[in-house]
Amino acid sequence: MAPSGPGSVRRRCRRVLYWIPVVFISLLLGWSYYAYAIQLCIVSMENIGEQVVCLMAYHLLFAMFVWSYWKTIFTLPVNPSKEFHLSYAEKELLEREPRGEAHQEVLRRAAKDLPIYTRTMSGAIRYCDRCQLIKPDRCHHCSVCDKCILKMDHHCPWVNNCVGFSNYKFFLLFLAYSLLYCLFIAATDLQYFIKFWTNGLPDTQAKFHIMFLFFAAAMFSVSLSSLFGYHCWLVSKNKSTLEAFRSPVFRHGTDKNGFSLGFSKNMRQVFGDEKKYWLLPIFSSLGDGCSFPTCLVNQDPEQPATPAGLNSTAKNPENHQFPAKPLRESQSHLLTDSQPWTENSTNPGKGKAGMSNPALTMENET
Repeated sequence: MAPSGPGSVRRRCRRVLYWIPVVFISLLLGWSYYAYAIQLCIVSMENIGEQVVCLMAYHLLFAMFVWSYWKTIFTLPVNPSKEFHLSYAEKELLEREPRGEAHQEVLRRAAKDLPIYTRTMSGAIRYCDRCQLIKPDRCHHCSVCDKCILKMDHHCPWVNNCVGFSNYKFFLLFLAYSLLYCLFIAATDLQYFIKFWTNGLPDTQAKFHIMFLFFAAAMFSVSLSSLFGYHCWLVSKNKSTLEAFRSPVFRHGTDKNGFSLGFSKNMRQVFGDEKKYWLLPIFSSLGDGCSFPTCLVNQDPEQPATPAGLNSTAKNPENHQFPAKPLRESQSHLLTDSQPWTENSTNPGKGKAGMSNPALTMENET
């Protein structure tokens, strides 16, 4: 067996170091269970009814917190499917061609049948040299995972995983249940925290657990509320963290609301059509992560259409038509359930109906 090189040793050390935040959260969670369930509820609470109610509610939140955290950590990020990888002949051709127009022509031919509508800042096909594939819309290469992640949001050190299409719902639920967990602990621990400062608690080790438990719960509640609120806003606008910092670029230019379909459909895209699964860490997001419906206008689609917006669209109808490349069936129904669309509409009446809601006009990628 060949000896491991220094590069291999460094990679293994990094893998171990990446788990430190997860271990810290796990140890903190284990201590909070002991401090709340044992020291607060069983040792300090004298009312049996209060004990039962607090323990039942606490264990429900604890179970949902751990479940969603576990799913966020151990759900593998989804990578682009084989159709986005270049063939052997295309790779050879790409290596022979110099960077420039000839290089892009090879990529354009390879991408002509793919549902791709986003571009680089210069208008080129988005290509990953590391993975040797054409990037699907909203896909980005993670330098930590060293692979392309579908609908990548960010790489989270607290879960030692990339947050993307496969586990974004789990990440949101993890934030929600961790926030509820901390708020519940802070609310039910408050009266005993006050007793600590008024010498109303027995002089045992439980009083110090109660004090530190309240401080930790209150501190994490503040940080988690801001983070959860930010991601709720991202979901409402159908944006990822990366897209919030740098708007996606389409053929007609940059559009910060290019993927937004309105609040209701944006929610359904992440949580799915079945509301009974929304609060459970069970995958129910729509689509396959490779194609997404787009509403490409330079205005917020949740705002009412203005005459100016209608005029600007009417002047250049060829810039905002239904895409020639098909969306996946599980994604395109988000567009077709409100009003019918046809790919090649030549009927003036139909064109007028499409213009009545510019938020649902589409980019022409022909």
